[in-house]
Amino acid sequence: MKQFFSDLREVWQYRALLYMLVVRDLKARYRGSVLGIAWSYFQPLGMMLALTFAFSVISSGPPTIERYSVFVLSGLLVWNFFSASVTGGAGSVVGNAGLVKKVYFPRLVLPIAVVFANLVNFLFALLMWLTIAIVVGHPIKHTMLFLPVAIVLQLIFSIGIAFLLSTLNVFYRDTQFILELALLALFFLTPIWYDIDSVPQREVGLWLRRLNPVASLVNIYQDLMYWGRLTDWDFVLRTLATALGVLVIGYLIFRRYSPRFGEEL
Repeated sequence: MKQFFSDLREVWQYRALLYMLVVRDLKARYRGSVLGIAWSYFQPLGMMLALTFAFSVISSGPPTIERYSVFVLSGLLVWNFFSASVTGGAGSVVGNAGLVKKVYFPRLVLPIAVVFANLVNFLFALLMWLTIAIVVGHPIKHTMLFLPVAIVLQLIFSIGIAFLLSTLNVFYRDTQFILELALLALFFLTPIWYDIDSVPQREVGLWLRRLNPVASLVNIYQDLMYWGRLTDWDFVLRTLATALGVLVIGYLIFRRYSPRFGEEL
């Protein structure tokens, strides 16, 4: 624990580098793009339109979900934040091999910077969700004020996963390819385009939440943004415990193997 707080202080001392890496990641992502950061709006918007058409028009959609596009988008934004964070985090150390081998700085900064860059995109995309919700007449409830709680939970979990995957990717480059397949499967196991409470077998829905932390996060966001209700605190605390557990495991593995990054890269 003492070492953890020591590393945290060191990351704070290098906050200027962290800021620079976040800005660099955002610039690199949209370099040469005509629309630039506006893609943080259009990418989830396009996916929302596709899913809305597929499940509301072609297959008549889930009948219990009103303003289906708003529901889908509330889950998609969370998913995009998570998937981009873990994908970018997995390649954060390998992608900065030259920097890692030549300059001393806390290596923890690399995956953290990727997650925070995607947080910026997520916050911009939230404005789009609010705009669409208002346009279609979806009520904006006071529960939106609790979004920072959900965001902190997701940051903790995503950084932990990024620590773990970035370490694995240094030693096993197959990590990136396995991750792509895992995210594809996870997408369909996460209640983005369907209401988890509408799953025919209630036990299946419960196990989806228990075994899929991303489903728990999406559920919390949907409660706050779409349903306008507060998630039960015992559920939030269990999600927090999972996120902290992942962060601790990811940090310990990253800390254990980071001295070997230079020679492996």
